[in-house]
Amino acid sequence: MEGLESRAAAVIPWLIDKGLRSNSRQDLLNSFCEKLVEMGVPLWRFHLAQRAYHPKFGGIGYNWTRMGGISHEHYERREAPLEAWLQSPFYVLLEQDQSVLQSDLTGEDMARFPLLRDLKEQGATEYLAMALRFTEENIPFDPNHPSEGVLASWTSDGAAGFSPEDKALIKALYPALGLALKSMSNRQMAIDLLQTYLGRDPGQRVLSGEFQRGSSSEIDAVIGLFDLKGFTSLAGELPGPRLIDTLNDYFGIAVAATQAHGGNILKFMGDGMLVMFNLGSIERDAQAALDAAAELSRSIRLRNAERLAQELPVTDWTLALHAGKILYGNIGAENRLDFTVIGPAVNQTARIAGMHRSVGQNLIFSSVLQRAVKNDTHDMVSLGRYMLRGVTEPIDLFTVYRPDGVAPDLAPYAED
Repeated sequence: MEGLESRAAAVIPWLIDKGLRSNSRQDLLNSFCEKLVEMGVPLWRFHLAQRAYHPKFGGIGYNWTRMGGISHEHYERREAPLEAWLQSPFYVLLEQDQSVLQSDLTGEDMARFPLLRDLKEQGATEYLAMALRFTEENIPFDPNHPSEGVLASWTSDGAAGFSPEDKALIKALYPALGLALKSMSNRQMAIDLLQTYLGRDPGQRVLSGEFQRGSSSEIDAVIGLFDLKGFTSLAGELPGPRLIDTLNDYFGIAVAATQAHGGNILKFMGDGMLVMFNLGSIERDAQAALDAAAELSRSIRLRNAERLAQELPVTDWTLALHAGKILYGNIGAENRLDFTVIGPAVNQTARIAGMHRSVGQNLIFSSVLQRAVKNDTHDMVSLGRYMLRGVTEPIDLFTVYRPDGVAPDLAPYAED
């Protein structure tokens, strides 16, 4: 045991330090495996799986081999578990609420676990898997919806597999490894959740400490209000699940187009969303916003054609754009804040959005953007000069002419 203590003592402080200072689980695991090899452990393959707090991915897996180094993959959320998962040693660990599973890759294990057969064919001689909880012990594991924790496996290709001392070392180091991973994953979880629910830029700002009530900064930006036309009628015709699927389909297109050109999604508002372009100059902001609008127009036109061919409900869209100084920061009550934007430019964008029906155009933007765009990539057309409610000065409005922009027939879904 004295040798075990000295070997573990050489690694545990390093794991704790990495957990406190590093943000990269992949780098940590790569170095951890290399340290085990340096210490004489005949480690050939290492695999670790951990839950992810992400709307698309349910977990993340890391795979290390002595020859290939480390890689990772995300596991998408699924309605039903994959057959490979149901036949894996990790699944059995969770299903039987065990903490350790060991195999010398002979006997019943070969028939029970296809993974172990594959490993043996590649030269493996012993397999060790362990589960580590991050939750209280009296909470049972659900193998199809694992709670917080890590699942890890170590595979040897040594002639005699792992020695008893090697396995004792791995078991002694595993809690410290889990603690380091928990520390790192907590920060990643905060990043993923904040960016998912607040947006990329607001999420980063809140994570960096901008969460005091009333804190804000004045910035110049392009503000956009995206909306789905006629969605109220659809809401009265479609059952709830189909309505949500339709809304998510169109929002997915709008978000992708906005983010692809550097924009931020500030919030969703029913069947609309508030976006912002803040790339450093009005010229860049305006160009990015109009480029995003062009991509949005193309993508929705194509998607509407696909949906009509599939006999799915379709709808149309509107986008209003304006630019100016805005206050960007925390607004709300002491125990419930919203990271958002306010100011005259935001209000004027809302007024411009109210003009879509009058001018009959999906895209409307102010002369501020029209003057800022310096190239001819967009064929801008004047819609005229208007006095908007609550705005003291007249404002010139524009749209973009798109000769290829003929949409499918959406008359049944047009606003009344």
